[in-house]
Amino acid sequence: MNILAIESSCDDTGVAVVKDGREVLSSVIASQVPEHILYGGVVPEIASRRHCESIYGVTEKALEDAGLTLSEIDAIACTYAPGLIGALLVGVNFAKGLSYATGKPLIPVHHLRGHVASNYITHPELEPPFLALVVSGGHTHLIHVKDYTDYEVIGRTRDDAAGEAMDKAARAMGLPYPGGLNLDKAAQGGDEKAYPFPSPHVDNAEFDFSFSGMKTSVVNLIHNKEQKGEPIDVQNIGASYIHCVVRSLCNRTEKAIERFAPEKVVVAGGVSANSFLRRDMKKLCKKHRVKLYFPELKYCGDNAAMIGSQAYYEYQKGHIADLKLNAAAVLDIDK
Repeated sequence: MNILAIESSCDDTGVAVVKDGREVLSSVIASQVPEHILYGGVVPEIASRRHCESIYGVTEKALEDAGLTLSEIDAIACTYAPGLIGALLVGVNFAKGLSYATGKPLIPVHHLRGHVASNYITHPELEPPFLALVVSGGHTHLIHVKDYTDYEVIGRTRDDAAGEAMDKAARAMGLPYPGGLNLDKAAQGGDEKAYPFPSPHVDNAEFDFSFSGMKTSVVNLIHNKEQKGEPIDVQNIGASYIHCVVRSLCNRTEKAIERFAPEKVVVAGGVSANSFLRRDMKKLCKKHRVKLYFPELKYCGDNAAMIGSQAYYEYQKGHIADLKLNAAAVLDIDK
């Protein structure tokens, strides 16, 4: 089954063709990073306009790279939630138009389910059940993935997402967008214990996360140094801060491993590309003798291939939408 998938939840316009949920025939992304660098982050209105400008050409390129025509596509999939509402609507409405014009089924895909599915592409042998840590700029979740479309959220952030906390810290240090990626690079070789940052916990919720206190702490540290005319030690501050964020992610994951005893742990989302997280999660899973799965780096960020992968399993469960499909800025993964 060949699925043409569309991803437009934030600032990347992605279109891919995926066969049977595991084989990527093509994956094309039009990145807006150079433009958003000017503003230090994503500007939703600009992102939506660029999606409108890019989506037709990206779709043509994806079909060309796959060596297929639209008539050889079996279904159309799109990210419909969560994300920037204007950006999502571009992808949803374009997918609805293709579905209507071709008579192909329309498959709605939750963005976070897509991130989990990125591991199906990198690891064709991977099957549920498993414990998933989904960590990105907008989301931080611990999820029990019981089946391809059956999810139970066991932990989530109560405030900021881990990726957002890294992005804001990077911006405070003067690093360019995308902050998390550049912070990871700048922190290489730094002293992870040079600066102590708080590690908040949530009372009566051992699997939940909180990152707002960490973010406030690093911003205050940087502002105090600036007011005193002291240099900003980006390498050591960055290493210490990332260490604190990753420690929180690993601590909650370890508690979940001890409670639920999974055989497999999957990490997904943009922050799954972080080198500190990859290193420490490998140590954690080796300690508990649990198999660990990360997506290939090119599938960590937003892309349409992961949407096409998950769409295959949504289709098998009969999750088909009609032309009344709408986008949603916020929606739980288990809905």
